[in-house]
Formats: sequence, structure tokens, C-alpha cells
Amino acid sequence: MAPSAVEAPVSTDRVPVEPWTRPAPTTKNLDWAPLVQIDLSRFDEPGGKQELAKQLYDAVTRVGFWVVVGHGLDDDRVLRQFSLGNAFFKEPLEEKRSVACNFAEGEYFGYRENKRWIADTGVKDNIEALNIPKAIPAWEHIPKPRIIRQNYDEIASFHRDLFDTVIRKLFILIAIILELPEDYLLNAHAYDERSDDHLRYMLYNTRTQEQWDKAQAYTKGGHTDYGSLTLLFSQHVAGLQIRTPEEEWKYVKPVDRGITCNLGESTSFLTNGFLKSTIHRVVTPPADQIRIPRLGLLYFCRPGDQAIMKPVPSPLLDRLGLLTEDDKDGSKPAATGTEYVRARVKDVHHRPVIDHSENASFEFKGLKVQNFYE
Repeated sequence: MAPSAVEAPVSTDRVPVEPWTRPAPTTKNLDWAPLVQIDLSRFDEPGGKQELAKQLYDAVTRVGFWVVVGHGLDDDRVLRQFSLGNAFFKEPLEEKRSVACNFAEGEYFGYRENKRWIADTGVKDNIEALNIPKAIPAWEHIPKPRIIRQNYDEIASFHRDLFDTVIRKLFILIAIILELPEDYLLNAHAYDERSDDHLRYMLYNTRTQEQWDKAQAYTKGGHTDYGSLTLLFSQHVAGLQIRTPEEEWKYVKPVDRGITCNLGESTSFLTNGFLKSTIHRVVTPPADQIRIPRLGLLYFCRPGDQAIMKPVPSPLLDRLGLLTEDDKDGSKPAATGTEYVRARVKDVHHRPVIDHSENASFEFKGLKVQNFYE
């Protein structure tokens, strides 16, 4: 196992949750990517949605990443979620393993342990994660670790408010860009319907510089996300990089109280590549942060049972010549969002070793994507 970033407390009936605060930002002068900031506080102003859609256009069609500010979520609630995540990772390993992800079935709910070797580097994956599904009847049977059970009402409320406050608005803005009815993408990702959406607590355990060097030599090419939309809350430890349209690697700068957003493969499939699913990666933190465990709070929005993985009937896509006759044929069979995402998760994660040579690409019911990039 990679070096632990936290020490396990003595087990008690009630899991202690100590307040977590963001570490100091790096003082290093990194090559930051210029990302547009979308101020969602303007969403309900007269003409606000239309103006924000114009601002978002370049980000979703060319860059694939942007930052949301003015989202209205109180930062104390955000920090509380970080605190809960940090407390979970302090739990004994047997408690965390009690809710392990079922990768054999492509299910990503539960705990992902940092136990896989990275090829023949002699270094293990340093990522731990806990994925919490939506609080809907379809997922009531999903087991929860004790810290989640003890704080579930609070977590479920944050989960739902995040969707309504941020994700709902972003799907409306993207629908406006595509000249679709405003609720079109929102209906395909309805919160109350079955999908593999999840809130994620994520921990990049610390490594030595030598371990980082060995791991990065193998995983330097990056990846794309499986679902439709990813939200990453600011936590100040640098390391996330995107491959820009100019084919350069640049850092994503944490924005105080902002949410970094990016599109996934599913959104790209739904628009025949018009919307950009950007390649990204996490690299060695700068020297003044390399000893800080990188705690993450994310939300992954994924297409569900009622999202059919074929291009949407966008008038804009049609004018641009991006819709074929097959695309317009509603009788053609296609995978659902849940089917695609679970097949993708199983292909990447249901294996004991991270080996790019064995599964460099993935194809499922006509949908094809690279698992890893050079």
C-alpha cells in the first residue's frame, strides 16, 4: 500500500470528524491554463442564461474545462464535506473495505482501495476514493460505511443541493448552446432517476519524489472521464493538468471557493465530438506541497438508464453537418448511459495491475475511446 496520508483513530461508536481546512496555495510560479469563470449568480437575471451560454461556448467546444463561481453553496458546507471525507480515510482498513466497489459488475459505488500496482514500476496506485450514490429509492440497498450512515441526512442534502444549484444550471446552459429545449439534457440526467452519479471523497496519498517519477513515467498520458460532467471543489494542492487545444500540458489553478468543471466522454458521444472531453492527469505536486495529502471533493454526473448514447437532435449540430442519417434514425439500437459507464468502469478497474498495453482502448456497442493517452 502507498504511504498513508492519515493515521487511523481508535474505533468508537461515533466516528470523530475533525474540521478540515484548505492548505496554503503553492508559491511556485506554475504554467496555469487560462480557464473561463462562469458566474452562476447571474443565471436568473434577465438574459443571464443566454449571456452565460455565450461565455461557456468556447470552454465546452474547445477547451473542455472551466470554473464555476457564484454558485451559492455555503463554503462551510463544502468544508464539512471535506472534513467527512478526511475522517473516512482515517478509518481502519477493514471498515473501508466493508463497502468495496464491485468492479466485477462495473459498479463504482463504495470504496476504491489503493492496492493496484502500476505495471512493473514497483509503485502502487496512491488513490483512495469513496463514492456515494444519489439518495434515491433505487440505491437504498447500497451499503454505506458507518461515517456515512451517521451523517447521511447532511450528505444527501449537500448531494441534492449541488445538483440543483450547479449541475442543473450547467445542463441548461449547454442545452442553450446546442439549441435544444432547456430541459433536454437535464431530463436525460434527472436526479431522481437511476444513474451512477456519485459524490466522491478522494485522497491522493503522499509519495516520495522517486515514487512519483516512476509512476508518472508510465501514466503521463492522462485520461478522459467516463460520464457527462465532473465537478471538482477547490482544495489548493496543485497537480491537476489538462492537455490544451494547443497540445500543451498546463496546470489547473485552484480558484478560491470555485468549482472546476469538465465534460466527459458521454457528453462528447452525445454530440459527435462537438463538445470536448479533455484529456487530463494528476502529476507530482510542487515542492512546497509534495508532503501534503491531496484530499478531493468531487461530483460525477453520469448518464443513466433513460439516456440513450446517440447524438442529440441539436439544430446546431445539424447545421454543422455533424449529424448523419443514422444519427437521426430513432429506431437504431444504442447503449444506455448506465450500460456504457458500467462497461467502461469494469474494463478499466477490474484488473489487479494498471497495464496500458493490455487495454489501451475501449469499445462498447459502437462507442470507442482511448483508455490512456501518450
